[in-house]
Amino acid sequence: MILNFRQLASSDRPVEFHQTLDVSQVIKGRKDIQAAGPLQADLQAEPAGGGVVKVTGTLAGELDMSCSRCLKPLSHKVDIEFEERFKQSDHPEAEAQDEDEELQWVAEDQLDLKPYVEESFLLNLPFAALCKEDCKGLCPSCGTDRNERDCGCNTERIDPRLASLGDFFKK
Repeated sequence: MILNFRQLASSDRPVEFHQTLDVSQVIKGRKDIQAAGPLQADLQAEPAGGGVVKVTGTLAGELDMSCSRCLKPLSHKVDIEFEERFKQSDHPEAEAQDEDEELQWVAEDQLDLKPYVEESFLLNLPFAALCKEDCKGLCPSCGTDRNERDCGCNTERIDPRLASLGDFFKK
């Protein structure tokens, strides 16, 4: 997904990108994600005035994950709204420090959008995926799935520093 600034400036209509990306290397190391389907990127780049290029679109895909509470497998659909603004400059480092805007400064005439798409994908992954909102998880004592049945374990936890006070009230 290479964006050419000169081509976009001379074009009278937006430049569109429709590409499927392999994100398996991006999620490498995440223990809660077993597999990732291809990420479909449908993006549109257009001039936004003042030498700024606005890239908008959607990212869609599917992940095979495990619930963070009960460890059951689940399928999570990814649907992300993508928006970035780019501006070309001879000194992007200096420009980035001077400006307060949400601009990505680039020095080259050609810009690869793939790193920005991958970053947006990573930032929008769920922190803790759940199979259902009211998932009760696993019992910390015996490991029983509390969604299926109640194990009857004593779930009352007493801070060891205050355990001696429990004997005080028994007298």
